[in-house]
Amino acid sequence: MSVARAGKPSLWQAFTQPAAWTMFLFGFSSGLPFLLVAGTLSYWLKQHGVVLKEITVIASAGMLYAFKFVWAPLLDHWRLPGLARLGRRRGWLLAAQCGVVAGLVAMAWCTPTQLPAFIAATVWVAFFGATQDIAVDAYRIEIAPPDQQGALVATYSLGYRIALMVAGAFALILADHVAWSQVYLLLAATMLVPIFATLFALEPAAPAQPALRWSVAMRHALLDPFADFFRRYGLQLALLTLAFLLLFKIPEQATIGGIMGPFYRDMGFSQTQIGAITKIYGIWIGIAGAFLGGAMVVRWGPWKPLCAMILLCGSCNLLYLLLIAWPGNLWVLTAVISAENLTLGMLGPPTVAFLSALVNRDHTATQYALLSSLVNLPGKVLGIFAGGIATAVGYGAYFVITVCALVPATVLLVWLWPRYRDIGKEGAA
Repeated sequence: MSVARAGKPSLWQAFTQPAAWTMFLFGFSSGLPFLLVAGTLSYWLKQHGVVLKEITVIASAGMLYAFKFVWAPLLDHWRLPGLARLGRRRGWLLAAQCGVVAGLVAMAWCTPTQLPAFIAATVWVAFFGATQDIAVDAYRIEIAPPDQQGALVATYSLGYRIALMVAGAFALILADHVAWSQVYLLLAATMLVPIFATLFALEPAAPAQPALRWSVAMRHALLDPFADFFRRYGLQLALLTLAFLLLFKIPEQATIGGIMGPFYRDMGFSQTQIGAITKIYGIWIGIAGAFLGGAMVVRWGPWKPLCAMILLCGSCNLLYLLLIAWPGNLWVLTAVISAENLTLGMLGPPTVAFLSALVNRDHTATQYALLSSLVNLPGKVLGIFAGGIATAVGYGAYFVITVCALVPATVLLVWLWPRYRDIGKEGAA
């Protein structure tokens, strides 16, 4: 494992290290399946006449991402048979990537006309996509010291957002000309690039682990990662930190699932317009935001940028009210997407760097999976019921509800400020 250098790395050194560009390819691999079981999927389902309430439920297959901590201990403590030569991290990563490819092919084969099999294939993709995220996050934390995590997150975000562009804008525009099943087959083929990257990437150095009795190994794998967090931070700070993580990303996560596709369509925009503005232009704005966020983490650590961007990014959901006031207006859509994607991109690096600084590297995959799951879980749960809520109270009220989570999150932020303002600055966590 690398050892943090004395002092702060330069921006050039942080962004040009080999690990940063490995993370770019892994970011693409992580981002591709995410939209294909959520946002993009909703357009395919709507085309087949599935109603809004059912779309948001089916697209909630992405909820598996919020429960990935359940099987994360496997990735920390077991090597996959037949893939041990690649190492623990790369072995799991390769298996997950191949699982995503197989699931996307199955979705293209079944189509929504065979809805039960199609839903099963969607859940399969979500499961292996979440498993891939566990492996990638653990790989990133272990391949470089904490003071370089901001740059790794930024290049990861670049790859991730390019994948969102491919799985979003490219898929939507292409679906206006060819069948959705062909779109999914083509996107499955793009996974071959990150698969080759996995085969040639460096495996993070791992400390030798002594052979343990089965009962001891189970306790070490399943219980110790969770108990360790409370031992290191104490009961009060640990519980309030977890409550903060549960609340602060609700506005973002509540608009990621199946609600936004039908919303844009109901506002009078075509799939091509949605793809061009939200999935091409918006993605590049988000990429710029991610590099700004990564640079802020390199300079100031994760906590101060995180606090600022929580408030700015969460409040941007209120801008969707402008689209309701001016439906079909491309200039308003462009302005809303500009603000939303820039702040969302800037929020990503400090969030990931903060969570990475909280984990114990003896339990990297499990603790990071737990913390990142807590960050995403409440918003995803709200997203399951988004269609029903929007149908009952309207889109505008739904967006206002999502922003209300900022009130308790801000109260917790004020209390936690002196405890975490210096976290992640010295390469220790």
